[in-house]
Amino acid sequence: MCRLRPVVHLFTVIALLVFIGYLVVFLDYSVALFRWPYDYDQGEGFELYDAVLYRQGEWPYRDNSTFPFYGSNYPPLFHLLIVPLLGVFGPRLVAGRLVSFLATLVTAATVAWIVRREVGGRRGPLLWAIPILAGLSFPAANIVYQIGPLCRLHMTMVMFETLAVAAIAQFQHPRYGNRYLLLGLFFLLCAGYTKQLAVFTVVAALGFVFLRDIRRALAGGAGLALVAGGLFLLIDRATGGQWTVNIIHANVNEFDYRQTLAFLNQWLGLHPVLILLATGMLVWELFWDRLSVYSLWFVLAVGTGLLSGKWGAGPAYFTTSVAAACVLAGRALLRLTDAVSRRWPRWENGVALVVPVLFLIQAACNLHMPTEGPVFGPLARALGLADRTIRGDCTVFAYYDSGGYTQLGHRLTEADYRAGERILAYVRDADGPPFSEEAAFSLLAGRPVVTNPTQLLNLYKNGLLDTSELIRRIEAEEFGVVIFRAQFYPQPVLEAIGQHYRPVEHICMNGFYYHILLPNRRIVR
Repeated sequence: MCRLRPVVHLFTVIALLVFIGYLVVFLDYSVALFRWPYDYDQGEGFELYDAVLYRQGEWPYRDNSTFPFYGSNYPPLFHLLIVPLLGVFGPRLVAGRLVSFLATLVTAATVAWIVRREVGGRRGPLLWAIPILAGLSFPAANIVYQIGPLCRLHMTMVMFETLAVAAIAQFQHPRYGNRYLLLGLFFLLCAGYTKQLAVFTVVAALGFVFLRDIRRALAGGAGLALVAGGLFLLIDRATGGQWTVNIIHANVNEFDYRQTLAFLNQWLGLHPVLILLATGMLVWELFWDRLSVYSLWFVLAVGTGLLSGKWGAGPAYFTTSVAAACVLAGRALLRLTDAVSRRWPRWENGVALVVPVLFLIQAACNLHMPTEGPVFGPLARALGLADRTIRGDCTVFAYYDSGGYTQLGHRLTEADYRAGERILAYVRDADGPPFSEEAAFSLLAGRPVVTNPTQLLNLYKNGLLDTSELIRRIEAEEFGVVIFRAQFYPQPVLEAIGQHYRPVEHICMNGFYYHILLPNRRIVR
């Protein structure tokens, strides 16, 4: 079996190079987004605007029935992290995108660190490589790649979740156990005040502590609830109750199980190796060992993903489960190689060869990359991807993704930049506040941000929005220009706009048509 050792090393190097290649693709995509001044994913501009409001000493949790008809439906921490960067970049999306980009890299590094910590003082083939491959598997995942550098708060939540689980796992350390527990509780608080979905990780982490030490679990859970609840009440009081309306009631949306099944099927197809290894480790711990916090986390994280059937949700809900699967997969491979080396040393190198092969199979499932350019073009042709592209509503992107259609992940073109300038010119020329479905145009033009469309729609569906003032202003044609992309507004608002505004141009940008409407009074002139 010693003759296999060079082959093991060769395949390990190949696997490392492949995953480093995915990291390069992620960096290329991130740098492209840092340059892009407009919304790439709908909602980015509103996340940035929340940070702008915090910098001005204002709350983004407001009465959506009064001008400017704006409210945020997310907790504040991500936006507060952006605030210091606004002094460097101004009110530009690169500030938030940089935070998410760094959060993605920190999460990957934390995954690698968790797996490396499991190695301890053991020696054996690939024990040095498995943690690196497990960590690199995270940004290589299609879903993570797509949302990793966006000005959206999801990746920051996942970072805090991963850090929390890494700390909680060590709460029984003989010397520093209490410090790890307190640190884990702090990260859980940060995760929850980044995005509400972190509650599943909170349950997993506290459930693990409960299984090992009931007294400390009750004390830690009570302390966390006291701090989190106290902050909740303070913010709610400071915002006159709008905090509860905007982050609780506005997030009660209809559920479509077919959407969940579609995203679940995609998750299974994109991460089969990670999921099988993670499930195997879960079963092993359940029947032959003790349940780890990582297994509980994986189960609860998959539960988070099953909520992706909510209106407004998406495959990003499975991101936490990808991080948990990367950790469990790395631990499973460590356990396997260690067991074989101790019990059947003759087969040590044979099993070691399986490790990079499994990661290469996983890499093949995650295939995504640009298909044009001096580097990616020849590589895409060699892989047979040159003619397999992603098609938007009005553009064909030079990008391939094994997950099928995605509106994220592709590069921007010069035509996209020209289209953005064209739309921005309408905002600058408007003789009244812009009514835009994306906030970046208003921020770049120095104009007020009016409405958060999905927030208004959610509140309206739940019977919590009075649209009379908004419709009155639309009927008075107070807004200088209307910019639609998806028309995610309450139906009465859309009907009022249809009666008092007329389309003047449809501009293709980033794969979508942006519909420009001007008030009737201006067109008549």
